[in-house]
Amino acid sequence: MASAATTAKGSLALVYGDDDFAVKQRARQIFDKWSAELGGMDHEIIDAQASNAGDALKALARLRESLQTLPFFGSGKAVWLKDCSFLGEDRTASVQAVTESLGALAAELKAFSWGSVRLLISAGKIDKRRTFYKTIEKLGSTESFESVSIDDKDWSATAEGWALRALKERNKNISDDALGEFVNSVGPSHRQIQNEVEKVALYVGEREEITLEDVQAIVTRNKHARAFALGDALGERNLPRLLRTLDEELWDLQFDREKSEIGLLYGLISKVRSMIFLKEMLREGWVRAGVDFSRFKMQLERVPAEKLPDDRRFNPLAMNPYVLYKALPHAQRYSTEELVSAMGVLLDCNQRLIYSNLDAALVLQQALMQIVRGDGPRAAPVQR
Repeated sequence: MASAATTAKGSLALVYGDDDFAVKQRARQIFDKWSAELGGMDHEIIDAQASNAGDALKALARLRESLQTLPFFGSGKAVWLKDCSFLGEDRTASVQAVTESLGALAAELKAFSWGSVRLLISAGKIDKRRTFYKTIEKLGSTESFESVSIDDKDWSATAEGWALRALKERNKNISDDALGEFVNSVGPSHRQIQNEVEKVALYVGEREEITLEDVQAIVTRNKHARAFALGDALGERNLPRLLRTLDEELWDLQFDREKSEIGLLYGLISKVRSMIFLKEMLREGWVRAGVDFSRFKMQLERVPAEKLPDDRRFNPLAMNPYVLYKALPHAQRYSTEELVSAMGVLLDCNQRLIYSNLDAALVLQQALMQIVRGDGPRAAPVQR
Protein backbone atom coordinates (compact mmCIF):
# COMPACT_ATOMS: atom_id res chain seq x y z
CA MET A 1 0.00 0.00 0.00
CA ALA A 2 1.36 3.46 -0.91
CA SER A 3 2.42 5.68 1.95
CA ALA A 4 0.64 8.95 2.77
CA ALA A 5 3.70 10.89 1.56
CA THR A 6 3.49 9.18 -1.82
CA THR A 7 -0.21 9.59 -2.39
CA ALA A 8 -0.19 13.20 -1.20
CA LYS A 9 2.25 14.37 -3.89
CA GLY A 10 -0.50 15.06 -6.39
CA SER A 11 -3.18 15.79 -3.80
CA LEU A 12 -1.63 18.43 -1.52
CA ALA A 13 -0.40 21.82 -2.73
CA LEU A 14 0.63 25.10 -1.13
CA VAL A 15 0.80 28.31 -3.19
CA TYR A 16 2.18 31.31 -1.31
CA GLY A 17 4.06 34.60 -1.55
CA ASP A 18 3.65 38.35 -1.28
CA ASP A 19 2.65 38.68 -4.95
CA ASP A 20 -1.02 38.46 -4.05
CA PHE A 21 -2.25 38.55 -7.65
CA ALA A 22 0.05 35.76 -8.85
CA VAL A 23 -0.80 33.57 -5.84
CA LYS A 24 -4.54 33.92 -6.39
CA GLN A 25 -4.21 33.36 -10.12
CA ARG A 26 -2.12 30.20 -9.74
CA ALA A 27 -4.28 28.82 -6.94
CA ARG A 28 -7.39 29.33 -9.03
CA GLN A 29 -5.77 27.44 -11.92
CA ILE A 30 -4.97 24.47 -9.68
CA PHE A 31 -8.41 24.39 -8.06
CA ASP A 32 -10.25 24.61 -11.38
CA LYS A 33 -8.03 21.88 -12.84
CA TRP A 34 -8.61 19.56 -9.88
CA SER A 35 -12.35 20.25 -9.92
CA ALA A 36 -12.57 19.38 -13.60
CA GLU A 37 -10.52 16.20 -13.15
CA LEU A 38 -12.52 14.98 -10.16
CA GLY A 39 -15.93 16.01 -11.44
CA GLY A 40 -18.96 16.33 -9.20
CA MET A 41 -20.18 19.24 -7.08
CA ASP A 42 -18.61 18.57 -3.69
CA HIS A 43 -15.62 20.89 -4.05
CA GLU A 44 -15.27 23.44 -1.28
CA ILE A 45 -13.58 26.81 -0.78
CA ILE A 46 -12.85 27.84 2.80
CA ASP A 47 -12.05 31.49 3.51
CA ALA A 48 -8.99 31.48 5.79
CA GLN A 49 -8.46 35.22 6.22
CA ALA A 50 -8.37 35.61 9.98
CA SER A 51 -8.32 38.85 11.94
CA ASN A 52 -7.81 37.03 15.24
CA ALA A 53 -7.04 33.61 16.71
CA GLY A 54 -10.72 32.72 16.96
CA ASP A 55 -11.20 33.16 13.20
CA ALA A 56 -8.10 31.07 12.50
CA LEU A 57 -9.28 28.21 14.72
CA LYS A 58 -12.72 28.26 13.08
CA ALA A 59 -11.13 28.02 9.61
CA LEU A 60 -8.97 25.09 10.69
CA ALA A 61 -11.94 23.32 12.27
CA ARG A 62 -13.93 23.77 9.08
CA LEU A 63 -11.00 22.40 7.07
CA ARG A 64 -10.81 19.28 9.21
CA GLU A 65 -14.54 18.74 8.83
CA SER A 66 -14.34 19.16 5.07
CA LEU A 67 -11.44 16.72 4.71
CA GLN A 68 -13.30 14.08 6.67
CA THR A 69 -16.59 14.50 4.76
CA LEU A 70 -16.75 12.04 1.89
CA PRO A 71 -17.89 13.34 -1.50
CA PHE A 72 -21.53 12.54 -2.30
CA PHE A 73 -21.31 13.20 -6.01
CA GLY A 74 -18.56 12.55 -8.52
CA SER A 75 -15.37 10.66 -7.99
CA GLY A 76 -13.57 13.04 -5.67
CA LYS A 77 -13.41 16.27 -3.76
CA ALA A 78 -11.12 19.34 -3.95
CA VAL A 79 -10.79 21.58 -0.90
CA TRP A 80 -9.22 25.05 -1.11
CA LEU A 81 -8.12 26.77 2.09
CA LYS A 82 -8.07 30.21 0.51
CA ASP A 83 -6.04 33.31 1.51
CA CYS A 84 -4.71 31.74 4.68
CA SER A 85 -3.37 34.61 6.78
CA PHE A 86 -1.96 32.79 9.81
CA LEU A 87 1.02 30.87 8.43
CA GLY A 88 3.50 33.70 8.83
CA GLU A 89 4.93 35.60 11.77
CA ASP A 90 2.05 37.92 12.60
CA ARG A 91 0.27 38.08 15.95
CA THR A 92 -2.50 35.64 15.05
CA ALA A 93 -0.02 33.04 13.80
CA SER A 94 1.95 33.35 17.03
CA VAL A 95 -0.98 32.57 19.33
CA GLN A 96 -0.30 29.26 21.08
CA ALA A 97 -3.72 27.78 20.29
CA VAL A 98 -3.24 28.46 16.56
CA THR A 99 0.29 27.07 16.60
CA GLU A 100 -0.87 23.90 18.35
CA SER A 101 -3.81 23.48 15.98
CA LEU A 102 -1.52 23.79 12.94
CA GLY A 103 0.85 21.27 14.48
CA ALA A 104 -1.99 18.83 15.04
CA LEU A 105 -3.22 19.36 11.48
CA ALA A 106 0.28 18.63 10.16
CA ALA A 107 0.26 15.31 12.01
CA GLU A 108 -3.19 14.49 10.62
CA LEU A 109 -2.05 15.22 7.06
CA LYS A 110 0.85 12.79 7.45
CA ALA A 111 -1.58 9.97 8.30
CA PHE A 112 -4.43 11.10 6.03
CA SER A 113 -5.72 8.65 3.45
CA TRP A 114 -5.97 10.93 0.46
CA GLY A 115 -7.73 8.70 -2.02
CA SER A 116 -9.98 11.00 -4.03
CA VAL A 117 -9.51 14.07 -1.78
CA ARG A 118 -7.20 16.95 -2.73
CA LEU A 119 -6.19 19.93 -0.58
CA LEU A 120 -4.99 23.28 -1.86
CA ILE A 121 -3.76 26.04 0.45
CA SER A 122 -3.06 29.60 -0.70
CA ALA A 123 -1.36 32.12 1.57
CA GLY A 124 0.73 35.26 1.73
CA LYS A 125 4.03 35.30 3.54
CA ILE A 126 4.73 32.15 5.53
CA ASP A 127 7.18 31.06 8.18
CA LYS A 128 9.18 28.22 6.67
CA ARG A 129 10.57 27.28 10.08
CA ARG A 130 7.21 25.98 11.26
CA THR A 131 6.31 22.30 11.29
CA PHE A 132 3.23 22.89 9.18
CA TYR A 133 5.19 24.26 6.22
CA LYS A 134 7.86 21.57 6.47
CA THR A 135 5.17 18.88 6.48
CA ILE A 136 3.49 20.20 3.32
CA GLU A 137 6.86 20.63 1.62
CA LYS A 138 7.65 16.97 2.35
CA LEU A 139 4.25 15.50 1.56
CA GLY A 140 3.03 17.64 -1.32
CA SER A 141 4.15 20.50 -3.55
CA THR A 142 4.86 24.16 -2.85
CA GLU A 143 5.00 27.13 -5.20
CA SER A 144 6.29 30.57 -4.24
CA PHE A 145 5.41 33.87 -5.93
CA GLU A 146 7.36 36.84 -4.63
CA SER A 147 6.57 40.38 -5.70
CA VAL A 148 9.05 42.35 -7.78
CA SER A 149 10.35 45.78 -6.81
CA ILE A 150 11.60 48.59 -8.99
CA ASP A 151 14.87 48.22 -7.05
CA ASP A 152 15.35 44.61 -8.17
CA LYS A 153 18.09 44.21 -10.77
CA ASP A 154 16.05 42.13 -13.23
CA TRP A 155 12.60 43.56 -12.59
CA SER A 156 12.11 44.69 -16.18
CA ALA A 157 12.91 41.22 -17.58
CA THR A 158 10.46 39.64 -15.12
CA ALA A 159 7.77 42.18 -16.01
CA GLU A 160 8.36 41.60 -19.73
CA GLY A 161 7.82 37.88 -19.18
CA TRP A 162 4.52 38.50 -17.41
CA ALA A 163 3.35 40.84 -20.17
CA LEU A 164 4.36 38.48 -22.99
CA ARG A 165 2.54 35.53 -21.40
CA ALA A 166 -0.59 37.60 -20.88
CA LEU A 167 -0.47 38.84 -24.48
CA LYS A 168 0.10 35.33 -25.82
CA GLU A 169 -3.00 34.13 -23.98
CA ARG A 170 -4.92 36.76 -25.98
CA ASN A 171 -3.20 35.83 -29.27
CA LYS A 172 -1.41 39.18 -29.46
CA ASN A 173 2.12 40.05 -30.54
CA ILE A 174 4.10 43.11 -29.54
CA SER A 175 7.22 44.76 -30.95
CA ASP A 176 10.33 45.13 -28.79
CA ASP A 177 10.07 48.90 -28.51
CA ALA A 178 6.36 48.68 -27.68
CA LEU A 179 7.07 46.07 -25.00
CA GLY A 180 9.81 48.24 -23.54
CA GLU A 181 7.50 51.24 -23.42
CA PHE A 182 4.74 49.11 -21.89
CA VAL A 183 6.94 47.79 -19.07
CA ASN A 184 8.50 51.20 -18.46
CA SER A 185 5.03 52.74 -18.16
CA VAL A 186 3.37 50.08 -16.00
CA GLY A 187 6.25 48.98 -13.77
CA PRO A 188 6.66 45.71 -11.83
CA SER A 189 3.09 45.26 -10.59
CA HIS A 190 1.82 41.87 -11.78
CA ARG A 191 -1.81 42.84 -11.31
CA GLN A 192 -1.39 46.16 -13.12
CA ILE A 193 0.39 44.46 -16.01
CA GLN A 194 -2.57 42.11 -16.43
CA ASN A 195 -5.00 45.05 -16.34
CA GLU A 196 -3.05 47.05 -18.90
CA VAL A 197 -2.63 44.05 -21.20
CA GLU A 198 -6.40 43.63 -21.15
CA LYS A 199 -6.84 47.33 -22.00
CA VAL A 200 -4.42 47.36 -24.92
CA ALA A 201 -5.80 44.06 -26.27
CA LEU A 202 -9.32 45.54 -26.31
CA TYR A 203 -7.97 48.73 -27.84
CA VAL A 204 -6.43 47.01 -30.88
CA GLY A 205 -9.45 44.76 -31.37
CA GLU A 206 -8.95 42.01 -33.94
CA ARG A 207 -5.48 43.25 -34.91
CA GLU A 208 -2.79 40.87 -33.64
CA GLU A 209 0.21 43.23 -33.62
CA ILE A 210 0.51 45.82 -30.84
CA THR A 211 2.62 48.83 -31.76
CA LEU A 212 4.45 51.53 -29.84
CA GLU A 213 1.72 53.99 -30.83
CA ASP A 214 -0.93 51.69 -29.30
CA VAL A 215 0.93 51.53 -26.00
CA GLN A 216 1.44 55.29 -25.89
CA ALA A 217 -2.22 55.88 -26.67
CA ILE A 218 -3.91 53.60 -24.13
CA VAL A 219 -1.52 52.34 -21.43
CA THR A 220 -1.57 54.25 -18.13
CA ARG A 221 1.77 55.65 -17.01
CA ASN A 222 2.18 54.77 -13.33
CA LYS A 223 3.86 56.86 -10.67
CA HIS A 224 7.35 55.52 -11.31
CA ALA A 225 7.02 56.22 -15.05
CA ARG A 226 5.80 59.76 -14.48
CA ALA A 227 8.89 60.28 -12.34
CA PHE A 228 10.99 59.86 -15.50
CA ALA A 229 9.24 62.78 -17.20
CA LEU A 230 11.41 65.42 -15.53
CA GLY A 231 14.61 63.59 -16.44
CA ASP A 232 13.39 63.11 -20.03
CA ALA A 233 12.72 66.84 -20.36
CA LEU A 234 16.21 67.53 -19.05
CA GLY A 235 17.65 65.06 -21.52
CA GLU A 236 15.81 66.72 -24.41
CA ARG A 237 17.36 70.02 -23.34
CA ASN A 238 13.96 71.62 -23.74
CA LEU A 239 13.86 74.39 -21.14
CA PRO A 240 10.17 75.42 -21.48
CA ARG A 241 9.03 71.78 -21.18
CA LEU A 242 11.52 71.17 -18.38
CA LEU A 243 10.26 74.06 -16.25
CA ARG A 244 6.63 73.15 -16.97
CA THR A 245 7.27 69.52 -15.92
CA LEU A 246 9.05 70.72 -12.79
CA ASP A 247 6.01 72.84 -11.86
CA GLU A 248 3.76 69.80 -12.33
CA GLU A 249 6.03 67.65 -10.15
CA LEU A 250 6.18 70.30 -7.42
CA TRP A 251 2.38 70.57 -7.49
CA ASP A 252 2.06 66.80 -7.09
CA LEU A 253 4.30 66.93 -4.00
CA GLN A 254 1.44 68.54 -2.10
CA PHE A 255 -0.66 65.39 -2.48
CA ASP A 256 1.96 62.61 -2.32
CA ARG A 257 3.83 62.20 0.94
CA GLU A 258 6.21 59.70 -0.64
CA LYS A 259 7.62 62.36 -2.97
CA SER A 260 9.91 65.27 -2.06
CA GLU A 261 12.14 67.88 -3.66
CA ILE A 262 15.16 65.77 -2.70
CA GLY A 263 13.55 62.79 -4.43
CA LEU A 264 13.14 64.84 -7.62
CA LEU A 265 16.78 65.86 -7.38
CA TYR A 266 17.95 62.27 -6.99
CA GLY A 267 15.95 61.34 -10.08
CA LEU A 268 17.77 64.07 -12.02
CA ILE A 269 21.12 62.84 -10.72
CA SER A 270 20.27 59.34 -11.92
CA LYS A 271 19.36 60.73 -15.35
CA VAL A 272 22.60 62.66 -15.75
CA ARG A 273 24.58 59.66 -14.50
CA SER A 274 22.92 57.43 -17.12
CA MET A 275 23.83 59.93 -19.85
CA ILE A 276 27.46 59.91 -18.66
CA PHE A 277 27.40 56.10 -18.78
CA LEU A 278 26.11 56.21 -22.34
CA LYS A 279 28.73 58.75 -23.37
CA GLU A 280 31.45 56.38 -22.20
CA MET A 281 29.79 53.36 -23.77
CA LEU A 282 29.58 55.22 -27.08
CA ARG A 283 33.23 56.24 -26.78
CA GLU A 284 34.25 52.64 -26.09
CA GLY A 285 32.23 51.46 -29.08
CA TRP A 286 30.06 49.17 -26.92
CA VAL A 287 26.84 50.76 -28.20
CA ARG A 288 25.92 52.72 -31.28
CA ALA A 289 23.26 55.34 -31.80
CA GLY A 290 20.55 55.08 -34.40
CA VAL A 291 19.58 51.45 -33.81
CA ASP A 292 16.21 50.09 -32.78
CA PHE A 293 15.55 48.77 -29.28
CA SER A 294 16.03 45.13 -30.24
CA ARG A 295 19.53 45.76 -31.59
CA PHE A 296 20.35 48.04 -28.68
CA LYS A 297 19.60 45.17 -26.26
CA MET A 298 21.87 42.92 -28.31
CA GLN A 299 24.62 45.51 -27.97
CA LEU A 300 24.17 45.59 -24.20
CA GLU A 301 24.55 41.80 -24.06
CA ARG A 302 27.98 42.12 -25.63
CA VAL A 303 29.27 44.75 -23.20
CA PRO A 304 32.17 43.22 -21.20
CA ALA A 305 30.77 42.94 -17.67
CA GLU A 306 34.26 42.78 -16.12
CA LYS A 307 34.89 46.37 -17.20
CA LEU A 308 31.91 47.67 -15.27
CA PRO A 309 31.62 48.23 -11.49
CA ASP A 310 29.86 45.71 -9.26
CA ASP A 311 27.89 48.47 -7.53
CA ARG A 312 24.60 48.54 -9.43
CA ARG A 313 24.27 52.30 -8.85
CA PHE A 314 27.21 52.81 -11.18
CA ASN A 315 26.58 49.92 -13.53
CA PRO A 316 24.52 50.78 -16.63
CA LEU A 317 23.71 47.11 -17.21
CA ALA A 318 21.77 47.14 -13.91
CA MET A 319 19.38 49.72 -15.35
CA ASN A 320 16.14 49.07 -17.20
CA PRO A 321 17.44 48.65 -20.78
CA TYR A 322 14.52 50.60 -22.24
CA VAL A 323 15.21 53.57 -19.95
CA LEU A 324 18.83 53.43 -21.06
CA TYR A 325 17.76 53.19 -24.70
CA LYS A 326 15.53 56.26 -24.40
CA ALA A 327 18.42 58.18 -22.80
CA LEU A 328 20.76 57.46 -25.71
CA PRO A 329 19.62 60.38 -27.92
CA HIS A 330 19.56 62.59 -24.82
CA ALA A 331 23.22 61.86 -24.12
CA GLN A 332 24.08 63.11 -27.60
CA ARG A 333 22.59 66.53 -26.82
CA TYR A 334 25.29 67.18 -24.22
CA SER A 335 29.05 66.99 -24.25
CA THR A 336 30.83 64.87 -21.65
CA GLU A 337 32.17 68.07 -20.06
CA GLU A 338 28.65 69.49 -19.79
CA LEU A 339 27.36 66.32 -18.12
CA VAL A 340 30.23 66.24 -15.62
CA SER A 341 29.56 69.92 -14.92
CA ALA A 342 25.85 69.11 -14.50
CA MET A 343 26.69 66.67 -11.71
CA GLY A 344 28.48 69.54 -9.96
CA VAL A 345 25.41 71.74 -10.39
CA LEU A 346 23.20 69.04 -8.89
CA LEU A 347 25.59 68.53 -5.98
CA ASP A 348 25.42 72.26 -5.25
CA CYS A 349 21.62 72.05 -5.56
CA ASN A 350 21.57 69.18 -3.06
CA GLN A 351 23.51 71.26 -0.52
CA ARG A 352 21.18 74.21 -0.97
CA LEU A 353 18.07 72.09 -0.52
CA ILE A 354 19.44 70.58 2.69
CA TYR A 355 21.27 73.47 4.34
CA SER A 356 19.66 76.69 3.11
CA ASN A 357 16.34 78.38 3.70
CA LEU A 358 15.91 79.16 0.00
CA ASP A 359 12.69 78.21 -1.74
CA ALA A 360 13.12 74.65 -3.04
CA ALA A 361 11.34 75.38 -6.30
CA LEU A 362 13.64 78.31 -7.02
CA VAL A 363 16.75 76.25 -6.22
CA LEU A 364 15.68 73.47 -8.58
CA GLN A 365 14.72 75.92 -11.33
CA GLN A 366 18.09 77.65 -11.17
CA ALA A 367 19.97 74.34 -11.27
CA LEU A 368 18.03 73.08 -14.29
CA MET A 369 18.52 76.34 -16.19
CA GLN A 370 22.26 76.15 -15.52
CA ILE A 371 22.43 72.62 -16.90
CA VAL A 372 20.38 73.32 -20.03
CA ARG A 373 22.35 76.49 -20.78
CA GLY A 374 25.60 74.61 -20.27
CA ASP A 375 26.79 76.73 -17.34
CA GLY A 376 29.19 75.23 -14.84
CA PRO A 377 28.45 75.06 -11.12
CA ARG A 378 28.52 78.44 -9.48
CA ALA A 379 30.30 79.06 -6.24
CA ALA A 380 27.54 81.13 -4.69
CA PRO A 381 27.60 80.87 -0.90
CA VAL A 382 25.10 78.57 0.76
CA GLN A 383 22.73 80.52 3.02
CA ARG A 384 22.34 78.69 6.31
